[in-house]
Amino acid sequence: MSHVDLGVSGMTCTSCSSRVERKLNKVDGVEASVNFATESASIEFDPETSTPADLIKVVEGAGYSAFDMSGSDDGDQDGDADAEGTPVDDARAAEQQSLLRRTIISAVLSAPIMVVSMVPALQFQNWQWACAMLATVVFIFGGAPFHSATWTNLKHGSFTMDTLISMGTSAAYLWSLYALFFGNAGEPGMTMSMSWSSSSAEMDHIYFESVGMVITFLLLGRWFEVKAKGQSSEALRTLLSMGAKEASVLRDGKEKRIPISQLQVGDVFVVRPGEKVATDGEVVSGNSAVDASMITGESVPEEVGVGDTVTGATINASGKLEVKATQVGEDTVLSQMATLVTNAQASKAPVQRLVDRIAQVFVPIVIGISVLTLLVHLIFGGVAPAFIAAVSVLIIACPCALGLATPTAILVGTGRGAQLGLLIKGPEILESTKQVDTIVMDKTGTVTAGEMSVTAVHGDVLEYAAAVERNSEHPIAQAIARERDVEPGTDFSTSTAGVEATVDGARVGVGKPRGELGQYADAFREAEAAGATPVAVYLDDELAGLIEVRDTVKPTSAEAVQQMKQLGLTPHLLTGDNEGAAKRVAEEVGITEVTAGVIPEEKVDVIKKLQSEGHNVAMVGDGVNDAAALAQADLGLAMGAGTDVAIEASDITLMNGDLRSAADAIRLSRRTLQIIKGNLFWAFAYNIILIPVAAFGLLNPLFAGIAMALSSVFVVSNSLRLRKFSTQRYD
Repeated sequence: MSHVDLGVSGMTCTSCSSRVERKLNKVDGVEASVNFATESASIEFDPETSTPADLIKVVEGAGYSAFDMSGSDDGDQDGDADAEGTPVDDARAAEQQSLLRRTIISAVLSAPIMVVSMVPALQFQNWQWACAMLATVVFIFGGAPFHSATWTNLKHGSFTMDTLISMGTSAAYLWSLYALFFGNAGEPGMTMSMSWSSSSAEMDHIYFESVGMVITFLLLGRWFEVKAKGQSSEALRTLLSMGAKEASVLRDGKEKRIPISQLQVGDVFVVRPGEKVATDGEVVSGNSAVDASMITGESVPEEVGVGDTVTGATINASGKLEVKATQVGEDTVLSQMATLVTNAQASKAPVQRLVDRIAQVFVPIVIGISVLTLLVHLIFGGVAPAFIAAVSVLIIACPCALGLATPTAILVGTGRGAQLGLLIKGPEILESTKQVDTIVMDKTGTVTAGEMSVTAVHGDVLEYAAAVERNSEHPIAQAIARERDVEPGTDFSTSTAGVEATVDGARVGVGKPRGELGQYADAFREAEAAGATPVAVYLDDELAGLIEVRDTVKPTSAEAVQQMKQLGLTPHLLTGDNEGAAKRVAEEVGITEVTAGVIPEEKVDVIKKLQSEGHNVAMVGDGVNDAAALAQADLGLAMGAGTDVAIEASDITLMNGDLRSAADAIRLSRRTLQIIKGNLFWAFAYNIILIPVAAFGLLNPLFAGIAMALSSVFVVSNSLRLRKFSTQRYD
């Protein structure tokens, strides 16, 4: 199977996106998901039966425009600062400009129609004919997007939101013309007052003010929608534009500036203070502080030196660095982040699929209600009230808000998450976070730093031990060696008991105890009980002291655990380390539930046991040994500094090593889900309440149009509140 992303323009509601999706899925070997909010189609297809060009023709056959988005963002990922030059953005900008022009012209022409129609004292001789001329321009020019879309959809046997708008405004316009030419409305000196409801309508009533203002408000509402789509996609565009444009590559001992697209794995490039790191790589020369806030969401620069890895698009804050490229193009962290966010925004939440199914039958049902309203009012009332009540039903029922409720919230929420270094893989993850009541955390690298360090020294032996350990790559040896900058010992050798080397003429041994510990016996036992690793140091075969080494708790882990408890989660520490070390760490960060001494397979069993007890379990980990448990958990969160296997198995990736980000990710997911539910409630409530009001003749078409436009603006504005979501940090 192959994959292609298509940009789809011309869609005006979820009925449109649903129809495009159905058309694409009817093609053999095609599995498509069309997103109205992102104006895109994510398609898996069989290359032996279809091509992207064929799929574009299918979309065009449904009455919409389409283009292949593959590669459209390449420039952005290579560091193009203007990330708004993509075809999707260009089409959206053109639509926004056209809508704004139509809105302004319609508003200017409709305002005098409304004022004169509302105030009888201002109704001059033959005012109604002047209003008719102004309304005709608004109906034809301002209403063109709705009429054109309606005609296109009708040719394909489809009904959409535009169908309701076009039918409603056309009916009001044609009725008004009929009243002018064949009723009493065209007589000189005719006066009219406007009412909230349609029940007082008479044969001499004209509704040009409703035609003009309904079209104006709907154009304004649609302009706000298009503008908001651009704003909600801003986070992703910012992410795509972060990369550097060029790199200073070392070739034959000289620096050469090349476009980022020409950079290859193995190239060594120079990064000066203030410059962006061109791509992912390993530092081969220099020391500096690197600002990775755009990737991790953390503002504190990280010190890097020879052997450390750096990520493309981060900023070199101080010294000059020489970096060897290890990943380029689509393999970089930045590109993978963009892919994760794009896929999440293109996917549909389970609740959105339900909304799509409702939207498919909603418009025909509304048309049926409008016809029934017309018939009932004709039987029990007059022709004019019946007609206007039917028009009000058509206008008030447009399902714009319903269609925008879910995708706009997902668009903004996942984009904001990317800015904070929280990558949510798909909208279905949002549902999972609400149910989670238990959070299981790996110890090493998650709660602790994952790096051994010296915590206590017994005896004056640290310099001797550091000189010996500089010859070893063992994590404990590296921890001791970092404590003193000394020359390595000579005649280095290893054995089952540890390592030895000659330092200042003495034979120094570092490792396990070789016999009785004497004065250091109590210190040794206490260190083991506390979860530390005690290392014995011998000078010429005489025990000279002990060094305690342990994996230290991250400074922010206790705060993270506190935040998780505030979210209603029960924290559980899960580790393969010994029980003493596990309990010490758990006590330090405030965790009471501890499972220690488990192998990777047993971690999965622990998750299963918790689930069998009725718990909904989240798992936070970073290593290969956590991958199976992450996959088994109801919600998997992987630390971005961990392994690719763990990240692949997770549902949410935390781009920094701060455990507080796990709490932030759950809060953001829950907040996004809360916004979605709020949007859907108001969208459904709006239709459920106001359709009957309109059907009973209690709502003028003008106010129906205003209410419909405002409902869409409310839903989009409510979703945009997610842009203000911030991480929770205590001082």
